[in-house]
Amino acid sequence: MKNHRWVIKLGTGVLSRKNGTIDTRHIGELVGQFATLMQNGHELVVVSSGAIAAGMTIMQLDQRPKKTNELQACATIGQIELMSQYQHALHRHKILGSQLLLTYGDLDSKTRSRNASLTLEYLLSQKRILPIINENDAIANEEIKVGDNDRLSAYVASLVQADKLIILTSIDGLMTSLDGKGKVIKRLTKLDDQTRGLASGPGSQRNVGGMVTKLLAAEIAAKAGITTIIANGRTPDILPKIAANKFVGTTIKLSA
Repeated sequence: MKNHRWVIKLGTGVLSRKNGTIDTRHIGELVGQFATLMQNGHELVVVSSGAIAAGMTIMQLDQRPKKTNELQACATIGQIELMSQYQHALHRHKILGSQLLLTYGDLDSKTRSRNASLTLEYLLSQKRILPIINENDAIANEEIKVGDNDRLSAYVASLVQADKLIILTSIDGLMTSLDGKGKVIKRLTKLDDQTRGLASGPGSQRNVGGMVTKLLAAEIAAKAGITTIIANGRTPDILPKIAANKFVGTTIKLSA
């Protein structure tokens, strides 16, 4: 296991503006943080949402499509734009981006998961390549419906034997009250019914999938001995702060 191998999941709310269109400026800021971490020896894999938001931007849509086939079509258009924005920002830091589109079937298959693992290991060994993974939206209806990139990121973290799963969202972490106005719960060592109840508050619904799937992701990661941190991806320099052990967001370290 690598001491500084992180899987970073970026939610749609982190990558898009309030009107639902893709936020290219903030993508550039996040990539700058990736570059800083990589220069300091971190190995990073990014699991990125945002294809539908990027598709909405290119197609000049005012509202998110509701029909599954329209969402899938929007995602296929947006995936190209999203990767283009990543590549543009990465090139400024002399980092190469690589794209992997996965489904849970890929990770369930021993052969395909082994191939994905070997590919990721090679990419990470090159030190200047950032693998960017997304659910294959064109064929994975479940991801579009429930935002399973959270759980996908946990499976990827297990696959690459990461030591941390960082889930960046548009809220500060799991809150102590259902109205989203309480304090951030800084550490969790177990998940019980009361904790899961807090995940269903209205503040958790700013991203597709909400806080519920983030806790499920933490449980999946914990089975592989991986610590999960849920934090606000809009906080300035959030990733360097986490690297410096500055206490931000909710840290979930469960018994495997």
